[in-house]
Amino acid sequence: MKILIQNGRVIDPASGLDKVCNVALAAGRIIAVDRDPKDFTPNRVIDAGGCLVLPGLVDLAARLREPGYEHEGMLESEMAAAVAGGVTSLVCPPDTDPVLDEPGLVEMLKFRAEKLHQARLFPLGALTRGLAGEVLTEMAELTESGCVGFGQADVPLASTQVMQRALQYAATYGYTVWLRPQELHLGKGVAASGPLATRLGLSGVPVAAETIALHTIFELLKTTGARVHLCRLSSAAGVDLVRQAKAAGLNVSCDVSIHSLLLTDADIGYFDSRARLTPPLRQQRDRDALAAALADGTIDALVSDHTPVDEDAKTLPFAEAEPGATGLELLLSIALKWSRDAGVPLARALAVVTAEPARVLGTSLGTLQASVGRIVEGGVGDLCVVDPAAHWTVEAGALASQGKHTPFSGYELPGRVRCTLVGGQLAFERG
Repeated sequence: MKILIQNGRVIDPASGLDKVCNVALAAGRIIAVDRDPKDFTPNRVIDAGGCLVLPGLVDLAARLREPGYEHEGMLESEMAAAVAGGVTSLVCPPDTDPVLDEPGLVEMLKFRAEKLHQARLFPLGALTRGLAGEVLTEMAELTESGCVGFGQADVPLASTQVMQRALQYAATYGYTVWLRPQELHLGKGVAASGPLATRLGLSGVPVAAETIALHTIFELLKTTGARVHLCRLSSAAGVDLVRQAKAAGLNVSCDVSIHSLLLTDADIGYFDSRARLTPPLRQQRDRDALAAALADGTIDALVSDHTPVDEDAKTLPFAEAEPGATGLELLLSIALKWSRDAGVPLARALAVVTAEPARVLGTSLGTLQASVGRIVEGGVGDLCVVDPAAHWTVEAGALASQGKHTPFSGYELPGRVRCTLVGGQLAFERG
């Protein structure tokens, strides 16, 4: 199908392109940017006047709940949520049921996702069998089946020796290890340690749970030379350690969730289980440090941390409620809100959800490396058209995701996706 997107403000953070021009697509690829291709007769013309034409978003943290948790989300619903939010590529953690520790499971998941013809799925394989933290998985076989890295999801590694062996093996073959820094024994609380958790009588997770884990990871990186992506940084102290590690030349990248970027522990309110998240929301100084680090490049990417949770698991007392929130449909609007409210340049706010997460994935993207998260001639036709002047109110019933719970419920957010293209085909169009 041949598509012409015309009159839109085309922004590609990777190249610095920012101008009103046309984009032509054919055979699943971008064939022309800011020029008229020869003998091109489009089957469809999209008038993007007044809109932004952006690379499809890349989300490094989105649980799709299949296999094993279909009552909380299914590939169909969560992929629909992704393209409704302009997300065309997403990474899913390995904590499904069964765990993604066998090539056959990964191949099945990718096959089912590809049949939907919506967002591109990049699975993470389990670092250890069953995420039990004892025996390493067959990383080479999992890579061949389509895994872009290996992690433990939210399950901390109890054994430093196992982590060392995993990093040594990964370094040998050039794999990336994805770790959420949280010390096992200190990280069992349900809210961030502090005055609010004390007043509410909630068990706390101290900042030390994050910093101790970071110190351990960084010491092992010095000896193994491995590459690690840190998932969902949550504290000012953690930001400082990452900044030092990058300055020391360690091969590390990191992300922050939309929740930690804008919210604090005060948003728990009166035991609002929608704000029961992992990692927990911390204090204002932590939020401000995370936002500053995302703006200056210390933190590489912004993620939705999409974790759909069903009604029964959320309508429980705060400490018993299942952690998680829906986020795929909010990612772009939260980035735009952050840019507007914090005075962050639009190019940077868009880069942290397009070019930067694509750079984190790097060579694991294979033939897609040069074009995911970018608008480039010859690249895949993954784009979204966004009306930046449109505002919308987050309402649970209007979300495409099967998970309806988010601490942003009731928020008015800027930016509305008009249409999303994946591989040069319309995957979503707002009526």
